[in-house]
Amino acid sequence: MNEQQKLGALEAMLFANGEPVEAARLAEAMRIEPAQAEELLATLQAEYDARGSGLMLLRFEGGRWQLATRPFYGEIVKRVLDTRHNAPLSPAALEVLAVIAYNQPVSRSFIEQVRGVDSSSTVSKLLERGLIEEAGRLDLPGRPVAFRVTDTFLRVFGLGSLADLPPLHEEGPEQPDEQGEELPRQLGMEETT
Repeated sequence: MNEQQKLGALEAMLFANGEPVEAARLAEAMRIEPAQAEELLATLQAEYDARGSGLMLLRFEGGRWQLATRPFYGEIVKRVLDTRHNAPLSPAALEVLAVIAYNQPVSRSFIEQVRGVDSSSTVSKLLERGLIEEAGRLDLPGRPVAFRVTDTFLRVFGLGSLADLPPLHEEGPEQPDEQGEELPRQLGMEETT
């Protein structure tokens, strides 16, 4: 196989699988070295990015790769799939996801302490959607179940790993410029005149 055929083979396997696949497993299927598979996957990823493809190639921890729809096209893809049964996440669900993602593994009681409200129904809904999963039991009194986010969470939010989450706090306060625009910049807003 030439390089273009190898890229096509990787693309076909990733498309057919639908879940993250280890580069070593892809290499084995193609009868090539894992290092060559990693290089080809990086090439394919760069090609998708360079041409602004509707697809993107996500690299997860552990050398796993997955073909996914670029988030920009999410709404139009939803329309064609008619996903009326998949309601958008509520603010409560987004809060719970943030608490888990930034602090995992966490117990339900930790989530409720942070949020200040009962979160059992929200946690159950996120488990059903596959955005979080049980991560064993914590070594605390009562041995509560711990939760963590899943690869589905990473894919839905277009993240390769939790390291790609935005920082919770700025590194340090910005110095205001002559026009005093520090606060709008910190809030991600542009000043209007």
